Amino acid sequence: MLEVFYDSQSFFQLKDLEKLGPKKGVISQSVKDVVQSLVDDDLVFKDKIGTSVYFWSLPSRAGNQLRQVRAKLESDYAISKKRESELEGKLESSKEGREDSNERQAALIELNTVEKKHKELQEEINKYADNDPAVYEAMKDATKVAHESVNRWTDNIFALQKWCSKKFPEARDKLEELYKEVGISEDFDYVE
Repeated sequence: MLEVFYDSQSFFQLKDLEKLGPKKGVISQSVKDVVQSLVDDDLVFKDKIGTSVYFWSLPSRAGNQLRQVRAKLESDYAISKKRESELEGKLESSKEGREDSNERQAALIELNTVEKKHKELQEEINKYADNDPAVYEAMKDATKVAHESVNRWTDNIFALQKWCSKKFPEARDKLEELYKEVGISEDFDYVE
């Protein structure tokens, strides 16, 4: 389809392209989709002038796009090469002082021993976490919040019962049965 634009180096409307497309091997029903995909890929340009929509593409424009892409890729490649050389330099500098020696081996063994000891001590601390004063205080605070919440909901239930009794005085017996069904017995009261 691009050949239609490059050969004539002219402007076309969609109906013109639908006539020229089959000559280039594009089915006339799919010309619109093909042209739209070329527009989406920035290979063909479209512009609305008045009530008409015109499509065009010039070979020089495609060449410019390719040159821009190439320049960007070359720039990215140069940056990557520079980054690679920097990383190689850092790798070499980090190897200095890490040469394999008896002192280094001894230090590594000592490090492993200390890490194992630290892990054992951490596990022992975790065993006694239940007796931690901070955990105990947090549980105490959570219990207080739960206690207040239970009493608040109990208060809400009493308020609802009172409202129902005032609103429907004739259904008092049925309401009492309903309360018993949902678990609100006569000994239902605030938690102390």
